[in-house]
Amino acid sequence: MRNVHIDDYDGIDREVVATGNDYPGGYRLPEHRHRRAQLLYGATGLMHVYTRSGSWTVPPQHAVWIPPQTAHSVTFIGVTTRSLYIEPASAGRLQMGDRCKIITVSPLLRQLLIEAVALTPRYNSRRDRLLVALLLQELAAMPARDFELPLPQHAALLARCQRFLAAPSIHDSAAAWADALFMSASTFRRRFLQQTGMSFSTWRQRACVVSALSQLVAGKSVNEVALSLGYDSGSSFSTMFRRVTGQSPSSYRPAALRD
Repeated sequence: MRNVHIDDYDGIDREVVATGNDYPGGYRLPEHRHRRAQLLYGATGLMHVYTRSGSWTVPPQHAVWIPPQTAHSVTFIGVTTRSLYIEPASAGRLQMGDRCKIITVSPLLRQLLIEAVALTPRYNSRRDRLLVALLLQELAAMPARDFELPLPQHAALLARCQRFLAAPSIHDSAAAWADALFMSASTFRRRFLQQTGMSFSTWRQRACVVSALSQLVAGKSVNEVALSLGYDSGSSFSTMFRRVTGQSPSSYRPAALRD
């Protein structure tokens, strides 16, 4: 089903409801939640998913898993989506976890998603049920990607993180953050780890990767992105990016994503 609202089909007696939607650049869905779990796949463009505990940047050809009843908002940047809405009991059997996460979408899963959206709402043939069963099996086998950016609940620390995300730099130091927050260096490091589950240096690096993804998908060159984040060269940035994501930054540029 294309360009429909899940609320109109949520009560259908089917394990999975599949929909497809097109969103213009900059479109934002305000905070909402679904009774079912959602797999949100972006065939094109970029998505930013926000919850009260973190944010997830979803590059093209990836998907985000959103557990049942998870309050979230989404910003779309020129995205064509495919979504699966999965009954909570079925979602539990998939063992996808109770937090949002980014997953890789294999060529098989991508094609299954396209086929699922073409199903009638009350699909009932043996072929259609087997398609949905295979789709769920393939989904459960997909690896997660480290594109989550957890956010602290501590108000002053959260504000500082949000300012950093507006203009990230790999050279921001823990000492400078500690001074700005009137904490000792050791207190800052301990509190940051407690609040985010990450060390400051790991979080800073992850934030730079997330910013880089947005810029690369928008068409900026690797060197432009590297310099914007404070790297001395494209090669040093590329080394870090590949270490964190397992892929080169050029693989996220528009031309590479069309290949």
